[in-house]
Amino acid sequence: MTRIAVLGAGKIGEALLAGLLAGGRSPDDLVFTERHPERARELEERHGVAAVSLAHAAERSDLLVVAVKPQDIDPLLDELATVIRPGTLVVSLCAGLPTSLFETRLPEGTPVVRVMPNTPMLVGEAMSAISPGAHATEEHLTVVEKMLATVGRVVRVPESQQDAVTALSGSGPAYFFYFVEAMIDAGILLGLPRAVATELVVQSAMGAARMLRDSKEHPVILREAVTSPAGTTIAAIKELEKHGVRAALMEAIEAARNRSVELGLGHMSERHGCK
Repeated sequence: MTRIAVLGAGKIGEALLAGLLAGGRSPDDLVFTERHPERARELEERHGVAAVSLAHAAERSDLLVVAVKPQDIDPLLDELATVIRPGTLVVSLCAGLPTSLFETRLPEGTPVVRVMPNTPMLVGEAMSAISPGAHATEEHLTVVEKMLATVGRVVRVPESQQDAVTALSGSGPAYFFYFVEAMIDAGILLGLPRAVATELVVQSAMGAARMLRDSKEHPVILREAVTSPAGTTIAAIKELEKHGVRAALMEAIEAARNRSVELGLGHMSERHGCK
């Protein structure tokens, strides 16, 4: 049984712990690190998993999940490099940070798998994309897939595509929340109570998502099924097209991809003394 340590127990780190426990993992096979004592005690009480030091986590674990914010990665890697055991698998959930960063800072030959999850991990519906580093094997990828399957779905992509994944699904929930917010406001503008508008929009979003996933139909086909000639839906679609919503969304996702690239390059260049 692989022993797992989650380094950084924020929302995503806690969601992973909860998913592993729900999937049948024993609390005895899991540990986590958390720099805030109150937060650590809260999670210990809630999940029955021990909060430990980084050195203890590295000593007793076969798989280390790095779930800290990118700006906190340098001190963690500095300490981890001195305590990690040879052959320990490192799984990074840090947006924008390439596997090469971990490989150059940790002992030579350390296997690293890069993951881009998203916040629906909190409800067991994550979309995670994984990419192997230079020393990660098929076996390592399988271990990571099984771990992440407890909190959602998993796909494999080349690491060169991870910035695009970050923009599309990593940031994706925010786009949906943005549209839902706008639709609820529209309902209020049309005279509906906020609670009613919210229930109408949220359930419509859930139903539409399930149709997309379960029917396997192209979204164009599903949209056309709702769009009657000279009806209300086509009138709404006309306005969306007139205001360039499709083009704006594509440009927004491209901007998110570019920012992900900048985060990775900026971190690497700063570490090597470049500006």
